[in-house]
Amino acid sequence: MSINEMDTQVSTYFDLLAQIKELEEQAEAIKDTIKGQMIEQSTEQLTGTGWSATWHNTQSSRFDSKAFKAAHADLYAAFTVKATGTRFTLQPVKA
Repeated sequence: MSINEMDTQVSTYFDLLAQIKELEEQAEAIKDTIKGQMIEQSTEQLTGTGWSATWHNTQSSRFDSKAFKAAHADLYAAFTVKATGTRFTLQPVKA
């Protein structure tokens, strides 16, 4: 593949990322509209033709590894494993 072909591919990639961002913003706006309607109707669930939306508070428990590391550095080190992987980055260069 020539550098011109790669330039075209990368340009297309960045265009697609921009389209994805725009579509995600549109989807988020629609979601906010639906949540607003749920607030207006004082309901946690709406149902329509072929869809159902729920919006409610939840609780979860998560392990605070930062606090654990501060309190028990030796145990944290004993149970920490190193992982190796690969990372691909593609970003525009500012002229």
